[in-house]
Amino acid sequence: MKIVLKHLTKEFPSRTKKGEVTVAVNDFDIEIPDGKLIGLLGPSGCGKSTALNLICGLETPTRGQIFFGENDVTKLSPENRGIGMVFQNYALYPHLTVEQNIRFPLENLKGKNKISKEEMNAKVLEAAKLVQIDDYMERKPNQLSGGQQQRVAIARALVKRPQVLLLDEPLSNLDARLRLQTREEIRRIQKETLITTIFVTHDQEEAMSISDLIVVMKTGVIQQVGKPQEVYNKPVNLFVAKFLGTPAINVFEGRMEGGKLLIGGKAVLERPDVPDQDVYVGIRPEGFIVDGNGPFELDLQSVEVMGRDTSVVAEHPSSLSGTTRAIVSTDDAEHVGGKKVRFSLKKAKVHLFRKDTEELIED
Repeated sequence: MKIVLKHLTKEFPSRTKKGEVTVAVNDFDIEIPDGKLIGLLGPSGCGKSTALNLICGLETPTRGQIFFGENDVTKLSPENRGIGMVFQNYALYPHLTVEQNIRFPLENLKGKNKISKEEMNAKVLEAAKLVQIDDYMERKPNQLSGGQQQRVAIARALVKRPQVLLLDEPLSNLDARLRLQTREEIRRIQKETLITTIFVTHDQEEAMSISDLIVVMKTGVIQQVGKPQEVYNKPVNLFVAKFLGTPAINVFEGRMEGGKLLIGGKAVLERPDVPDQDVYVGIRPEGFIVDGNGPFELDLQSVEVMGRDTSVVAEHPSSLSGTTRAIVSTDDAEHVGGKKVRFSLKKAKVHLFRKDTEELIED
């Protein structure tokens, strides 16, 4: 099911000053392709959960329209939108078994949508098998692990065969290993069912690992939409560049002069295509190459060995990130020592942003 949001806006009355409003979602304009998994990504308070609540019908937009396929569902009640919703806290009924929790949405079907007991049993078993929870049908939620409870919540959302699956920070209550396992399961399930899925998270690694497209938000406004790697490789502005990536991008104050990028007054990279101006310089941690004759010199703080790779931590007076972190191979790190460390830079991993607007300066 294709989802189209046209100029979707949600305003809430201010709690402090009468007459003022808080704009949680601002002119949201996007088309979500049929059968894809979309990651809705941004920091806390950026409006991503509000956008999800507008799509499912729990909130009414102040302005704009919501289309499922060719149908305008803006004023349609949630139960008539054909959606499945998975919440952050799972919202399972503690007194019901796994089977009863999954069955519950089917028992509430009425009129022409009502199905027989045999059909219910078949659908419940099918949904349980899809999320690999069919061996625990007689257990109650308190007898399950966090990951198993999450699978039950997903099965309950899928049992009605929704046209759209909405996931609101579904992994935030799980430990690191379980998060990794469960997000892989979500991706597997989505690929098997081909249900259009919107996945809300503030964890950029989570969104990038399983999404076909990511939508990066800030203060209710879409900043960038694209395939995860494309957005990572070519962020449209400094906010997106800083939000995506672990470790975070290193940011410096710099200047373009005569086709050379200067940081701290010293040329570190050739960029003949960029006119003279002050810039912000973003360098991905993997964009550094240990080079005893390299043009970029920093004060060495520490070397952290992380198995396959090594993190070189350094400082520079022009850095806006505090410490600078470079990810290099363990073999290259063996050449790092003393009070200084020198690097050459990978051009593709260095992004320049305008000082006034913080927008990307295109290559």
